[in-house]
Amino acid sequence: MDELVDILDKQGNFTGSSMLKSEAHKKGLFHATVHVWVYNRHGEILIQKRANDKQTYPNKWDVSVAGHISAGEDPLTTAIRETSEEIGLRLQESDLYKIGQYRSTVIHNKDLIDCEFNHIYLTELKVPVSELTIQ
Repeated sequence: MDELVDILDKQGNFTGSSMLKSEAHKKGLFHATVHVWVYNRHGEILIQKRANDKQTYPNKWDVSVAGHISAGEDPLTTAIRETSEEIGLRLQESDLYKIGQYRSTVIHNKDLIDCEFNHIYLTELKVPVSELTIQ
């Protein structure tokens, strides 16, 4: 799904412009994402398998929840929204613990250059996995 994302400089600062995610990827411009790692009290980590039709890393295992931060949205709000959308888990801000931010550049092909600042969160899964609704 294409969406508007805020464009960042190489240090992660907002440049004042936004554009479609597809254009940011085509031009190799920095933008922000969230990664939410879901774990339980038994030390298990929830991972998901990417869809076969994804442009990047199709059919590969991935982080519990991930998504692009929409233009004007903050990382915490995005983490809550994406977790609800992708696995049906409703979180509050206090359920998320930010462990850092990681700058990443991956050239997949000439039209897909992923330049991202990943905001990384942890959250404990307090319900059975069977209660989750996978997107």
